[in-house]
Amino acid sequence: MTGGTPAQRQARAVRLGPRSVAALLLVSAVGVAGFGWPFLAPPDASLNAHAQDAPWLFAGLLVLLVAVVAATISESGLGPKAVAMLGVLAAAGAALRPIGAGTAGLEPMFFLMVLSGRVLGPGFGFVLGSVTMFASALLTGGVGPWMPFQMLSMGWFTMGAGLLPGPDRLRGRAELLMLAAYGFLAAFAYGTVMNLAGWTFMNTLASDIAFDPDASVPDNLARFVAYCLATSLGWDGGRAAMTVVLTLTLGTTLLKALRRATRRAAFEAPVTFEESGEVSRPT
Repeated sequence: MTGGTPAQRQARAVRLGPRSVAALLLVSAVGVAGFGWPFLAPPDASLNAHAQDAPWLFAGLLVLLVAVVAATISESGLGPKAVAMLGVLAAAGAALRPIGAGTAGLEPMFFLMVLSGRVLGPGFGFVLGSVTMFASALLTGGVGPWMPFQMLSMGWFTMGAGLLPGPDRLRGRAELLMLAAYGFLAAFAYGTVMNLAGWTFMNTLASDIAFDPDASVPDNLARFVAYCLATSLGWDGGRAAMTVVLTLTLGTTLLKALRRATRRAAFEAPVTFEESGEVSRPT
């Protein structure tokens, strides 16, 4: 038995099958509709007559679709070792989230999601982000109608890191800078997307930055931008800054640890037979 070729020893991301890709596209499409319906529906659309009901409807649907995605990916690519790693990383992320809760958006779990998605790929990243947010909600008592939106947003956040270029070639300082830049921008994107989930619940009589079902799309867009600036800019900035700092300071060590664990788990590693009759497996 040998240690395998360098290509076999390379840490491999969990691959997605056709059904998993289709499920991810479906849940993402419904998620875009769930988050963006205030800008997708014209002012005179019947949907706006139920502006307070639509987020609840989409929330229930998103829970089902995220469950379908998780089951499909598990069936097509996640073996026992990958499931074990998923559990460990999700538990670590859930434990990290309460550390900075309520303190200017200082949430260390985001940097762990960036690095995990980078090493383990977009499919694993989407499931990891969703499961981590679900576990965190159970841990902190944050279960509510916003939870499916958080699960989907964190799934996108982690999946995006897995879609960054050069997963097999880019290493060192250049990779850390790329991940830090992604974490900075994606932290603001996460906050902005989550604002869409709560913005429509505001009463237009209470604020001139709340969603108005009778207003035009440009007017509501201006209201939404003002809402983000007034309510979450400082929080998102703290999250982005912490993600950058932790990525640059701890990223090298954690990336090495994740890649070593992935190689030892040998996700989807092929078993080959050499001419001597010995079985060759990656180590």
